[in-house]
Amino acid sequence: MANSTIKLVQENIKKYRIIKGFTQEELSETAGISSDYLSEIERGKKVPSLKRLILIAEALEIPCANLFQENI
Repeated sequence: MANSTIKLVQENIKKYRIIKGFTQEELSETAGISSDYLSEIERGKKVPSLKRLILIAEALEIPCANLFQENI
């Protein structure tokens, strides 16, 4: 993924999390990943694998493709 795409995905994870009313802890628990890892994704320190993106999208109850869309 290009850096701009990675940044978009990371920003969208945070935006959708806030829209859905999840804390980082709640989303990470629902997605089955650590809250530290989710925090690092949102801060741009880690790039999630496809598997993790799918888990996060499922926890947010959105299609994974939504994480790649601009202007949500």
